[in-house]
Amino acid sequence: MASIRARKNALFFDFRFLGERCREQTTLPDTKANRKRLETILQRIDAEITLGTFEYAKYFPNSSMVKKVSDIQAKLKPGFTKTPLFKAFAKEWYSEMEPTWRTSTAQTYLRYLDSRLIPHFGEMEVSQITKADILKYRSNVAKQSDGKLKPKTINKFIKCLNMIMNEAADRYNFTPPHLNIKPLKEAKVHIEPFSIQEVNVILATVRPDWRDYLLVRFFTGMRTGEIDGLKWENVDFERREILVRETFSMGRWEYTKNDGSQREIEMSTLVYNTLLERYKNRDVSCEVVFHANNGSPVHTPNFLRRVWTPLLAYLKIKYRKPYQTRHTAATLWLAAGENPNWIAKQMGHSTTTMLFSVYARYVPNLTRKDGSAMERLLASNIDGFHEPATLIEKQDDEGFSVAINEAQNSEAEESAFWDQFLTPNLTPSMGGRH
Repeated sequence: MASIRARKNALFFDFRFLGERCREQTTLPDTKANRKRLETILQRIDAEITLGTFEYAKYFPNSSMVKKVSDIQAKLKPGFTKTPLFKAFAKEWYSEMEPTWRTSTAQTYLRYLDSRLIPHFGEMEVSQITKADILKYRSNVAKQSDGKLKPKTINKFIKCLNMIMNEAADRYNFTPPHLNIKPLKEAKVHIEPFSIQEVNVILATVRPDWRDYLLVRFFTGMRTGEIDGLKWENVDFERREILVRETFSMGRWEYTKNDGSQREIEMSTLVYNTLLERYKNRDVSCEVVFHANNGSPVHTPNFLRRVWTPLLAYLKIKYRKPYQTRHTAATLWLAAGENPNWIAKQMGHSTTTMLFSVYARYVPNLTRKDGSAMERLLASNIDGFHEPATLIEKQDDEGFSVAINEAQNSEAEESAFWDQFLTPNLTPSMGGRH
């Protein structure tokens, strides 16, 4: 109840407004006359509060309560939201996070926001989005796509939504609604590497200007962006290593997929000789190893449309994305008996866990610790330009049985052996140069 009270012999107003207790001090001493004067004012305040016309600043312009009361009144106005609308917060979140992402990642998330999440959740407050809302949205997306969207794709939409909701919950102090929502069950992805026979026929048939590019892809396990962004400065012929330091994707140079992708790939003799020959005949004005006629890095859509797709169709080989060349390298190393730790290092994996989960059925009895087994596999199977090499069995220093070529009794002879792969292809190839 409103009243006039005294503190240290000075009178003050004590009343409630908008659910808040308001105490406003005066300098008037506690006398009967002063109390009567203030009670008259307090009655007027009560009447205005009842009528809804009370203006706090009119009576107490210097009070600290003026701003607090103003904020409370703003929240009571129609259309006021306690937390931002999803569309506003999502855009703010995106602008803050964009500098931390690669260009391709940023464009993917922006597409999810513009075409998927904002059209559905845009007009909802972030704090008002419930678990039921998310589940309903996911169900509707699955039904409307009529099976065209895979669970993995739908999970990506929800993952983006979850990141936004986590940040909003942290800023506005509410419980994220998605915490107990399990992702849709995704179908297991099965790799489809090329066999050594398919690799042989592809390298024997592809246009000569693309042969080196595919050969390096097949026998190094490099990702598309990594090989497209490979510069001569990152090919160490002295140490026989390819240094993966950056990628070229969507028309721009970027950091690799992650820190683990920063690695040194040991070159087999075949890859080494291929790159060395290419280096000797390079265009000195071009810094990238593989490039178009104008010197720019490989344009992936152009490569797919003009080279890769028609080549597989011509050879009647089941179509697979070029990324399968990376899986091919891993499976060939495994088939050759290379050590899993060495293969993981070549691929840019921090552990062998992914190696065994993805390539489990390609893992034979593993014994070797380096790239020598791959050399033997290539020597035995890449036979597009020579008769198969005659191999003999010898015991290495560790007691393992090692297959070597009779002709390879010196380093010079070994080099000559691999040089056979660098001679002009006598097999008719697809099309001419672009």
